[in-house]
Order: sequence, then C-alpha cells, then structure tokens
Amino acid sequence: MLILSSNSPRRKELLAGLGIPFKTLVIQGIDESYPDTLPACEIAEYISVKKAEPYRESLTGTDNVVLTADTVVVLGNSVMGKPTDEQDAYRMLSALSGHTHQVYTGVCLTTATAQRHFSVCTDVTFKSLSDDEIWHYIREYKPLDKAGAYGIQEWIGYIGITGIRGSYYNVMGLPVQRIYEELNRL
Repeated sequence: MLILSSNSPRRKELLAGLGIPFKTLVIQGIDESYPDTLPACEIAEYISVKKAEPYRESLTGTDNVVLTADTVVVLGNSVMGKPTDEQDAYRMLSALSGHTHQVYTGVCLTTATAQRHFSVCTDVTFKSLSDDEIWHYIREYKPLDKAGAYGIQEWIGYIGITGIRGSYYNVMGLPVQRIYEELNRL
C-alpha cells in the first residue's frame, strides 16, 4: 500500500492521477527545520527525508511505501516557504515579480527495508506584476498554504507566469513523473 504523508489537496489530486491506489496518513508536529549551512537546492529533499523518519517503525513487517514531500521556492539565495501572513505573501510575490526562480520539491519513498529520495527543480518566470494584481490574488485566493505564496494552477499562474522549464506538476508540489519512475524501481 502506498501511503501519502500529506494533507495537501494538490498532492492528493496529482498522486491520484497516476492511478496508483493510496491512502493518506499524516503524523502531526514533525520538525521541518534544516541546517542554515544547507544549500538551498538541498533543503526540500532534506526535509522530505526528515518527515519520513516518524513512519519507519510502523513500516516494519509490511510492504507499505510512505511518500513524504516538501516544496520550497528559491529566488537567488532566498528560500521561500509558506508565508506567515498576507504581508509576507505580498513580500514574496513582489520579489518573484519580473524574475525567474526555482521550485524544488524533495520526495522520500520509504519502506521497511529501503529508502529512495530525490529532488526535482523547475525554473519559473513571472512577468512584472502590479501591486493590484498581487493584492487581488492574495485576497481572493488566500495563498498562505503555498510555498512562495502562489499556486501555478491558480489565477496568478494564468496571468503572471511567462515561462516554465521543467515539470509543471513539480511546481504544484509533486513531481509525479519522477515518482512513477522511482516507485517502479522500488
């Protein structure tokens, strides 16, 4: 049985699209901190592995696979997780406006006897967004649960993203093509 450790409706939808049966199980209160010296491109993968640890004991004697994931947005050397409030969301979207940034999703697949982990990077370019566009998006779509304060599949993605290089689904929070390949290897 595949177990998705996420309450994200986007991750559930994307994993369901693979046609693989799964159930959802989330252990609350997992520490998602990381060392300050960790390169930005390694943070999401580090956290996905850290999220898998509390599940290891429950996997003993089963054929279950736990999938944990984490997504971060990186602009230059600045790592953007989920915004703390609307003002933080505005700060993030203003910084992303008119620039290309990277979206990293780290994934960890854990069984009783093995673990595979990896990250996928996608480059995303935003047009220059007006303050009105940013505030409209924040107030109408409430992106406080999204890394970088945006969802590519929402209004801001429709009107603001001018280019993408890599996996669209990775930007949504789950690189399903790579997950499919890794599950086949397990």
